[in-house]
Amino acid sequence: MPVKLCSACSTNKAVLRRAATGSLFCKDCFFAAFEQEVYRVIIDEGLLHRGERVAVGASGGKDSTVLAHVLTTLNRRYDAGWDLFLLSIDEGISGYRDDSLATVQENEIEYGIPLTVVSYKQLYGWTMDDIVRQIGTKNNCTYCGVLRRQALDRGAVFTKADRIVTGHNADDIAETVLLNVLRGDIPRLGRCTATTTGGGGPLPRSKPLKYCFEKEIVMYAHFKKLLYFSTECLYAPFAARGLARTYIKDLEAARPRAILDVIQAASELRFEGGTDNAPPPTIPQECSRCGYMTSQTVCKACVLLEGLNKGLPGLGIRRVKGHPVP
Repeated sequence: MPVKLCSACSTNKAVLRRAATGSLFCKDCFFAAFEQEVYRVIIDEGLLHRGERVAVGASGGKDSTVLAHVLTTLNRRYDAGWDLFLLSIDEGISGYRDDSLATVQENEIEYGIPLTVVSYKQLYGWTMDDIVRQIGTKNNCTYCGVLRRQALDRGAVFTKADRIVTGHNADDIAETVLLNVLRGDIPRLGRCTATTTGGGGPLPRSKPLKYCFEKEIVMYAHFKKLLYFSTECLYAPFAARGLARTYIKDLEAARPRAILDVIQAASELRFEGGTDNAPPPTIPQECSRCGYMTSQTVCKACVLLEGLNKGLPGLGIRRVKGHPVP
């Protein structure tokens, strides 16, 4: 069988087929194309600016590891002037997060950028293991998602960051679109495809890997021999996202570009009474308890923590007598 050559350089042996175009690429051309695509998203959508202090959400997994590697590479290559540092959240999941944080600590040394770790125990007085022991595994991802998001915000504020960047990829966003459709969650559906959220606030969040396929992120990490933690969260099998992930993977197997098409379709939605592709915005206000920004009088994190502290784990998730869902 004849050797298939890279369609970009026509010289080297091809090692993979690009998901979006079907083109064959060698390793070197794939690295160059992948990094340039991320850089173009950053520049075209104004995600990062010279002099900004940027918190790179780092879990130790493939996405955040590739993000940290690519950003440090681009920062050096283009003399971009980004002040990058790693920000990790320790949820307190024994046998999972402690091991992944060890990987992040090695990344800190390899990439030469500092690391800050913020823990649930430190912020909330609870670990995820504590929470699961009280509530079981049915809604644990709801708790973790809400608390983790606020923990990232708090960690970024503590370290005086100007922006947070996360490793959410195209597969993640397509799954989120599907989940929001299934839940009928119009507000989140309207903003889940945005490359940057909170752009008008003091701490925007950006997704430089928004258009990157998960399989290409894996291949990039593999060919670059990047060190990352690949074990799934112990509580992930109980998450509803697993159903959406399976469906999206089936779509990708039939037609790889379907992932980008799902994102594009959601971004083109228009909502009555809203502007662009978002429903009418809620007016942010400070949580009356913790002081963080929220669309309610009391933020979701405080409601969930109240339920835990009062022995009412359903508070904030389902209706509890005398305590309506906010």
